[in-house]
Amino acid sequence: PACAVQENVLQRVLQLPVVSSTRESLQRTYASTKEAHPLVASVCDVYERGVQGAGALALRSVEPVVRRLEPQREFAVANDLACRGLDHLQEKIPALQYPVDK
Repeated sequence: PACAVQENVLQRVLQLPVVSSTRESLQRTYASTKEAHPLVASVCDVYERGVQGAGALALRSVEPVVRRLEPQREFAVANDLACRGLDHLQEKIPALQYPVDK
């Protein structure tokens, strides 16, 4: 299905079973590795704080641009084209509709 008015292609990709199950699997592996190895956990904690700070900065920097582009037709057209491309991929690659373990 094409993207709804409020939905964007990124949201659709993140909701694909293959993507969401992969993300969940990686999160479980990451958490168990941190629990099993205290030194790795301390390095990961420092890294996570850095990534969160950089992400927040990037979001603040990009937000005004996205807010300005969002209502414009070009953004909607690009999103619609990307959604159509995703529709095509989902048709041609049925495995995208299944979790990784299947």
